[in-house]
Amino acid sequence: MRNAMDIGNGFMLTTDNSGGIGEKAGDYVSVPDNVTAYFAARVALLEQWAANAEPVTVLIHNFSGSKSWEKYVQGVEDLFREAGLKKTTITGSSETNMDLIQSAVAVTMIGKKNPAPNHDDIQWFTYGIPLVGSEVTEQAHKIASLRKIREAMDIGMIDKLWPVGSRGILAEARELTQNDNLSVESIVDVEKSAGPATVVIVGIPTSQIQNAYAHFGEFFYELHMK
Repeated sequence: MRNAMDIGNGFMLTTDNSGGIGEKAGDYVSVPDNVTAYFAARVALLEQWAANAEPVTVLIHNFSGSKSWEKYVQGVEDLFREAGLKKTTITGSSETNMDLIQSAVAVTMIGKKNPAPNHDDIQWFTYGIPLVGSEVTEQAHKIASLRKIREAMDIGMIDKLWPVGSRGILAEARELTQNDNLSVESIVDVEKSAGPATVVIVGIPTSQIQNAYAHFGEFFYELHMK
């Protein structure tokens, strides 16, 4: 995976960063700092889940100044609360020597790997709509729900999970299958950026497909790969 690394002894490292998005006058997208950290942490968390790992420690790399630190922590805590996860250790550092004109932050997670599910027969779907920039806050109801994903994982409804970011569904599906010539069909735009992982690709056991439609509801679509 693009943002995940096996660091040995059963631990996975995932990370995501954000620049020019926040509360500074020079930012391209103006949102509260806690929202910026929330979405960076969202990507790192989904990469953990894609690797069948659960986060045990979070590191925040804050380049926006000391005033942003508590807001960034709040954003990570908001994410864990929404996903139904217990609070974990949050540490990191802040750049206080230089006052940058734009916001910048990175969120890194270290997680412990779990045994991976393995079903013989699965079908591919996407959950969520590709959104980028201001669309992420303006159309938040179209973003794949972490709580629903977590609940589906807990009951064995998801066999495989793959977050979709700025490269879009098609590029991520090709990396997932390790097939550069793969073509996909969907009712959503497969080439549009999904920003901070507003979409996930999920492999659903065929025995769970009807349950998955009922569970995920709107914005859950079959992904045809060939």
